[in-house]
Amino acid sequence: MSMHDFIQALPKAELHLHIEGTLEPELMFALAQRNGVELPYHSVEALRAAYDFGNLQDFLDLYYQGMSVLQTEQDYYDLTMAYLQKSRAQNVLHTEIFFDPQGHTERGIEFSTVFNGIHQALKDGRHELGISSRLIMCFLRHLEESDAMATLQQAMPYKEHIIGVGLDSSELGHPPAKFKNVYALAREAGFLPVAHAGEEGPAEYVASALDDLQIVRIDHGNRCLDDPALVKRIASEQIPLTVCPLSNLKLCVVTDMRQHPLRQMLNSGLLVTLNSDDPAYFGGYVNENYIAVQQALNLSRTELADLARNSFTASFLSREDRREMLAKIDQAVAG
Repeated sequence: MSMHDFIQALPKAELHLHIEGTLEPELMFALAQRNGVELPYHSVEALRAAYDFGNLQDFLDLYYQGMSVLQTEQDYYDLTMAYLQKSRAQNVLHTEIFFDPQGHTERGIEFSTVFNGIHQALKDGRHELGISSRLIMCFLRHLEESDAMATLQQAMPYKEHIIGVGLDSSELGHPPAKFKNVYALAREAGFLPVAHAGEEGPAEYVASALDDLQIVRIDHGNRCLDDPALVKRIASEQIPLTVCPLSNLKLCVVTDMRQHPLRQMLNSGLLVTLNSDDPAYFGGYVNENYIAVQQALNLSRTELADLARNSFTASFLSREDRREMLAKIDQAVAG
């Protein structure tokens, strides 16, 4: 069995995925036509050519522009179902999806429109594709905490279907402590806290997310390696990291995949998972991320299987469901 086939055969979970970041150029154009939205690109090829980013902000500018085509429940359903179908084809059996309500409500789209479309697709994905899922609502960190507070209130009627809260968008200049109060309220309401930290921001942001927001999972976390004491803490507490290699390369967090810190993370005893982040923009879904790091870092099949195991261990699945998924990995490895 080739390494590609081995990666394909591994059952996997994805824990760091922005549903708005799965908007492929073809679907963006189709939705623009459906909704009468004019895009500043004359073709799918021209749009794809614009996916050349120098940093996180370059990407975010295009990301928010692309969101403008998402307007109806059907749009959000189609977006989510397209991602689930791609994931199922890559043997992703469980996914924990981020969505950015503020990126839609500030355009005049109702919170319910966004939620209902995504939620219905996740329900259908469970029944039709066999993919289990959880939904995580992210706050946009470049906006004020008061905006996040308003979004938290909008989410309260749906909280039985939204497992957690996250923090994304421009990291530098927007430390986690800025959102300390809204996270306290979210935790009190029963939401599980996660946050992007240490992608472009310093190791102190990772520590702040742990201490000020009391997060249970770190999204990205690359820069924690700058602080040995912090690494030791994260390893001893087995706080998961949701690492996104192709995203790191595309946004120039690393300039060469051979320099990616994944192996250093593994050698430090960190509970690392591989994820695609915004795959439509960054050149690949989960399997492409596994393939990229395997080739660049010469990962063994044992290491790849461990990464797949980590993805379920770090998930918000029940203990029983995690055990079932881990058994499937054992079967795939033995098979």
